[in-house]
Amino acid sequence: MSKEHAMRFPLIGSVVLVSLFLLFKFLSKDLVNAILTSYFFVLGIIALSATLLPAIERFLPKQWNELPINCHLPYFKSVEVEFTKSQLVAAIPGTFFCTWYALKKHWLANNVLGLAFCIQGIEMLSLGSFKTGAILLAGLFVYDIFWVFFTPVMVSVAKSFDAPIKLLFPTADAARPYSMLGLGDIVIPGIFVALALRFDVSRKKGERYFRSAFIGYSVGVIVTIIVMNWFQAAQPALLYIVPGVIGFLAVHCIWNGEVKPLLEFDESKTSAQSSSSDTSQSDGDTVVADGKPDHKSD
Repeated sequence: MSKEHAMRFPLIGSVVLVSLFLLFKFLSKDLVNAILTSYFFVLGIIALSATLLPAIERFLPKQWNELPINCHLPYFKSVEVEFTKSQLVAAIPGTFFCTWYALKKHWLANNVLGLAFCIQGIEMLSLGSFKTGAILLAGLFVYDIFWVFFTPVMVSVAKSFDAPIKLLFPTADAARPYSMLGLGDIVIPGIFVALALRFDVSRKKGERYFRSAFIGYSVGVIVTIIVMNWFQAAQPALLYIVPGVIGFLAVHCIWNGEVKPLLEFDESKTSAQSSSSDTSQSDGDTVVADGKPDHKSD
């Protein structure tokens, strides 16, 4: 994700949010949710299968994980789909689970699919640098506050949208049967926390900054829950999560005197350096012994 992408993200999110709000306002809510259920049924199978795949692969033949199968979609001959036999096996429990969700809409099924979306989103998205992450979080900090506190749009869409885009937590209040946490409040800070982990891995000094960012996220969520129950009103979770994540990481970084290395960290450059290092190490396997080239054996 580039800085330009991070700057545009809140604007694109606002357009999508308003579009959904207008859909629910002018079209039948049941019709919109039926279409969204079909859409998320397919996405759910893909996300849940991908989440289960690493565990399932261990029990399947090795060639099932490596030999891809290619096929073309019916009526869309130009679209080619590639998958392995292991992915096909993983899709079986995913399909049964998503069928249960589509039929029952149980809150637990909703949460399992929501967590699968979160895992895949955090795994697939990469901020690249902490500067880009700060821009993204700052923009969505304002976005969340505006759409929750100053308009009815966010809360209305969240209540109307019957799909696994939020985690549901049952309450004892009949007037408010569920508390909700949007998946964006997990994935967006999550990719920032994941970046902190990659920074730690690149320096090989343990998971120091990852722990700080994760603790900051946990504190932010706890404060959100406390404030929500205190005022009995919907709260923009990023209002509390963003300062928690960035604040804890910044304090830890300043305390260690490592602000410059953190701000200069670029994941793409780190990956390129690692690849270059691996290539050099491979080429360095040829050594000279007694004036003659020889090859080291493992």
